[in-house]
Amino acid sequence: MMDKKIELLDENGKSAVFVVVADFKMDSSEYGDSRYDGNEYAILVMEDSDSDEALVFKIIEEDSQEPIFSVVDDDDEFDAVSKFYEYIMSENEEH
Repeated sequence: MMDKKIELLDENGKSAVFVVVADFKMDSSEYGDSRYDGNEYAILVMEDSDSDEALVFKIIEEDSQEPIFSVVDDDDEFDAVSKFYEYIMSENEEH
């Protein structure tokens, strides 16, 4: 999903365009925290921002609806997702 752009609405209905840096499903059999196994996440960067700060979103898919992107604001979940992302990025660099 590299270089894909998506438009998201915040809780006030304001839209923003993000670049999808990565998307992945947590899998603790490789590396990670089993509490989040099977959850899907995306690393996004706001398109027109001067900052290169990345945001971590959990992707929630419900039957016959568009996916919902929910900001990960739980510290434990954020840390687990960040570590898993670093792991898969280091694995990609090795291959």
